[in-house]
Amino acid sequence: MTKRPIKIGQIGIGHNHASANMHALRKLPDTFEIVGVVESNPEWMEKRGNDNAYQGLNWMSEAELFSIPDLDAVAIETDGFELIPTAQRCAERGLHLHLDKPGGESLPVFKQLLSTCEDNELALQLAYVYRYNPAICFALNAAKQGWLGEIFDVHATMCRYDGDNETYRKWLSQFKGGAMYIFAGYLIDIVIQLLGRPDKITPYMKQTRGDGLVDNGLAVLEYPIASATVRVSVAEIDGMKHRRLIICGTKGSIEICPLEMPADQYYSDPLTARLTVKDDVPGFSAGTHQVDCGPLGDRYTGQLKEFAKIIRKEIDNPFDYTHEFLVQEALLQACGYSVE
Repeated sequence: MTKRPIKIGQIGIGHNHASANMHALRKLPDTFEIVGVVESNPEWMEKRGNDNAYQGLNWMSEAELFSIPDLDAVAIETDGFELIPTAQRCAERGLHLHLDKPGGESLPVFKQLLSTCEDNELALQLAYVYRYNPAICFALNAAKQGWLGEIFDVHATMCRYDGDNETYRKWLSQFKGGAMYIFAGYLIDIVIQLLGRPDKITPYMKQTRGDGLVDNGLAVLEYPIASATVRVSVAEIDGMKHRRLIICGTKGSIEICPLEMPADQYYSDPLTARLTVKDDVPGFSAGTHQVDCGPLGDRYTGQLKEFAKIIRKEIDNPFDYTHEFLVQEALLQACGYSVE
């Protein structure tokens, strides 16, 4: 029996991943039927409304979207402050959610969204694209298979340079957590997958200039025998090429640098992981290996295919409500927010 495409709409075009996510949705016409796009802010319409990702799609109000018969799901791609309120309205209507990150500046409000989704048995997918990065998946699998022994150290950095982009810096400065709030969740998600909920998190929030933006952040996550450092800066020259993940255990280590290739190399150049193991493991002898993990490909298509399988109950969500709560809790603590 042929499955009908999942009816999905997108609310918001203000998120920086909005158009790329729509491009990915449009590559999957047998999986998703895109019913329309909502954007009520005239500034975003002027800036991004003519993007080719939206060409030929129906523009509509949120009320019009909600009135579409048999609407299944919504991709939430609003500007940062509107993500969680918009998601809550959708969840209350029983709609599955692909929600771009981060999950808001209030943990109780995010927890309420999780409760609504759980009560309505809704798929909730946070758009942390590193979950589908082949090199990071290789590293996490190696750790979970025990190749590295007991993990005692994780070091993760996600930096870039936005020192000359005053408009973007002004936008970032609206968030108390600054650059850490926007970017650290990608890395904290990895740490939580490896080590679970930390015993203690200490943030170090710094500014490299006097424009009000916390643009240089570090957080230390402590565990019984392990520690993890998460660093984010938008003031690092050539920072994109320095993005890295290092996982160290009692039997080996893995390093990935960079975490991604430039966009024009997504399909051509492979991501690599430097694996060192004390003992032989499946597929690798004791020693150091440069592992070809294959090219990144499309950052978004894999997660959307997984989203469809969760909606159709073909698989359980590998990132359940508890995991999303722990990531958001740790992100806010790492940025100096209260989690009360």
